[in-house]
Amino acid sequence: MTTIDYSVWDHIEVSDDEDEIHPNIDTPSLFRWRHQVRVFFLTKQAVKKKEEMEEEKEEKHQTFMEKYEKQIKRFGMLQRWDDSQKYLSDYPHLVCEETANYLVIMCIDLEVEEVMLCVCACFSVHVCVCAYDLKVDPRGCFRQFFTKIKTTDQQYQDAFNDELESFKERVRGRAKIRIEKALKEYEEEERQKRLGPGGLDPVEVYESLPAVRHTHHTATSDDLPLLQEAKHHMKRCIESGLWVPNARADEEGEKDKEEGDEPQYEEVKKEEQ
Repeated sequence: MTTIDYSVWDHIEVSDDEDEIHPNIDTPSLFRWRHQVRVFFLTKQAVKKKEEMEEEKEEKHQTFMEKYEKQIKRFGMLQRWDDSQKYLSDYPHLVCEETANYLVIMCIDLEVEEVMLCVCACFSVHVCVCAYDLKVDPRGCFRQFFTKIKTTDQQYQDAFNDELESFKERVRGRAKIRIEKALKEYEEEERQKRLGPGGLDPVEVYESLPAVRHTHHTATSDDLPLLQEAKHHMKRCIESGLWVPNARADEEGEKDKEEGDEPQYEEVKKEEQ
């Protein structure tokens, strides 16, 4: 019976110390590989954690909007500072980033038609930004805003009005971009509907056709480039559906077929009595 000689493993160098590496191993390469593996796993964990946070944030946003969307709309339509302050005092949970984002989207949807809505949206963004800078809860900032805005603090009012005008300009810009995007999508849909059998747009083909040239002479070899150009444009007309080859022959064939399908009646002559 053959026995296994384990003595070959008696002198293997095993060490957790990175300073003690086998002489046959390239130490810099080993350290670099270990670092790459460590960075890979750390990056993977960070990405996974970020995705989980995004999912949690989205779920939180959806839950918040399902519960308080009507209240946010009501707040956005208030016309007086006192009413806005009282409303937020009754519903302090509305002083948050979700409310600010929703009101901004409402402004873009309405294209700044509701002036007071813009004021409320700008106020919400302003309070959230101030709270972020001060590292405090936004619900603890909105009362200070109303106090300053209603006590005729001119410097504070001017600063807020400048911020409001800047906010309106941004909203108009976003609304314009949205309209242009919707228009492009509509035009592309219409273009797709127009495409001919060869995938070309008949409008684009028609606009690209050269001016008609009237000639009364027999074609020669000098006219070969013009004939090739005409062939190219004719091919594009067919592929776009502007020109249907043998259309008349097809129509006549269909007509003959319809006539052939009609029942034929023979006149029966009466026998003379």
